[in-house]
Amino acid sequence: MNILIINGPNLNLLGKREKSVYGENSFESYLEFLKKKYSEHELIYFQSNIEGELINELHRFGFGEADGIVLNAGAYTHTSIALLDAIRAINVPVIEVHISNIQSRESYRHVSVIAAACKGSIAGFGMDSYRLAIEALINNKE
Repeated sequence: MNILIINGPNLNLLGKREKSVYGENSFESYLEFLKKKYSEHELIYFQSNIEGELINELHRFGFGEADGIVLNAGAYTHTSIALLDAIRAINVPVIEVHISNIQSRESYRHVSVIAAACKGSIAGFGMDSYRLAIEALINNKE
C-alpha cells in the first residue's frame, strides 16, 4: 500500500513544543521507525502549517496515488470546513489521528470538524496513534 501521512500546523515542532503533551521525539525520528516496521508499504510524509497546502496534498493523493491517508490536522481539526470538504471530495479513506487525547484537553478541542468525513479517529496514544492508524488502513483495505 501507499500511505500518505499528513501533519498540520505546529507538528513540525514535535519534540520541542509542549513536551508534556507531545513527548520528547521529533516526528521524523518516529517516521523512521514506521518506515522500518512497514517496509513492505510505501509511507509518504508531508507537513505544512498552511491549510491550503494540506488541502492540495489531499487532492493530489486522494484519487488513487495513495491507498489511504493518515491525517493529523492539528488545530485545523477543530475549525476547518475546507479540510472537511477536501476529505469528502476524495476517493481514499482518511484516518484522523491525534497524539494527545483531545477529549481530555481544553473544551474547544473536544469537537472535530473533520471527523464526520474520516473513516475513523485515533487519539491519545502518543506517536503510536500513527501506527494504529496505519494498521487500520492495512487491515481494512477496501
